[in-house]
Amino acid sequence: MRSLPGSPIDRLLTASLLLGPVLYLVADALYATRGWDDPAAAVVHVLGAVGYAFVLLRVVTWSSGVTAAVLLAVGVLGVAGNVAYGFNTIHVSLGDTDLVDATGAAALIKPLGLCFPLTLLLAAFALRHVQPLWVVAVLAVAGMAWPVAHIANVAWLAVLVNAALVGAFGAMAWAATRRTPAAAHPVTRPA
Repeated sequence: MRSLPGSPIDRLLTASLLLGPVLYLVADALYATRGWDDPAAAVVHVLGAVGYAFVLLRVVTWSSGVTAAVLLAVGVLGVAGNVAYGFNTIHVSLGDTDLVDATGAAALIKPLGLCFPLTLLLAAFALRHVQPLWVVAVLAVAGMAWPVAHIANVAWLAVLVNAALVGAFGAMAWAATRRTPAAAHPVTRPA
């Protein structure tokens, strides 16, 4: 799947590489300073998670074959889980039941939520031949550190992971905007 270089969709997807990660960094900074049940942080969390849906689409347009298909499937589940965790925090801030502690149907939030860091790992794999090695490494490390930071509520680590993601995705956005329209997609590196 490719987007037409220079098209409004192409520009939107490239801009999302900054918007989604920056919103999520703001959300985790708010959680770090105001607590993991802060409703304002949760609203920004939901918006950042939605922003990551567009990041996912951008990465898929730079991928192909089975890798792109798996990334898209897992990524959609991961975005759904990420959004669900944001809404869960909104519910908790209003005094409702925390789905993380509930059983039955509420348990669905956990595997969906774990699909988000898996998406970061898959994105690293998908981009390994089209992005600088440091960007791929940051995505992979972030994918492994994400659940540690967010499941254990380690605020400083969550902020650090998101700052690293802003840097990695921001570098991709910068590089994409610097290319000529004829070469708007990353160039494949030798394996």
